[in-house]
Amino acid sequence: MAGHSKWANIQHRKGRQDEKRGKIWTRIIREITVAARQGGADISANPRLRLAIDKAKAANMPADRIKYNVDKASGNLEGVNYEEIRYEGYGIGGAAIIVDTMTDNRVRTVAEVRHAFSKYGGNLGTEGSVAFQFKHCGQFVFAPDTSEDQVMEVALEAGAEDVISGDDGSVEVLCAAADFEAVKTALETAGLKPEIAEVTMRAENTIPLTGEDAERMRKLLDVIEDLDDVQDVFHNAEIDG
Repeated sequence: MAGHSKWANIQHRKGRQDEKRGKIWTRIIREITVAARQGGADISANPRLRLAIDKAKAANMPADRIKYNVDKASGNLEGVNYEEIRYEGYGIGGAAIIVDTMTDNRVRTVAEVRHAFSKYGGNLGTEGSVAFQFKHCGQFVFAPDTSEDQVMEVALEAGAEDVISGDDGSVEVLCAAADFEAVKTALETAGLKPEIAEVTMRAENTIPLTGEDAERMRKLLDVIEDLDDVQDVFHNAEIDG
């Protein structure tokens, strides 16, 4: 089926991640810590930890640093205890935004998130105010000119729910969150390398933003993403350019 172009937004996101590699490591270490504490150090029995370690490797984190953080968390050694909190709100043009955080200070985090929303044109909402506009799922996005037929054949055979062709030639694969690893393994085995492979909150519908509104939305998202306690930001804005 046809779908909106996602490529510009994805490239912007990847560029932002490359700019702040040190902060990416900090976020991944938090994720490893929480995953290991909740599910143990055995990655074969802890898919959340396995995904966090995959992210760490993709971000070029040294293996010894990954192991140290897994051992530290699973061994219940002294360290910071993080709490996971989700915030929901609205950005420019009524675009929906979900902000996932890990924090050791709930009061500080909510104050920083609320300030970012209010200062840059958004509004922090209540729990459940926008989450219904998103689907929790596995998502793979391939660059334009990737063979849609090949991706479709492999992905659907592995249990994917949908394969979507973007207006710009990109290919998107969606699957249930529980099937993420099976689909990922099948795609990799077939030599198909996605630009994005993650379990995410995917917007069911998008809101197109152009010109000044697009720039304001980008600024709002950048400010939120730069907050120390923020792990992930999901939104339904389709930002032009």
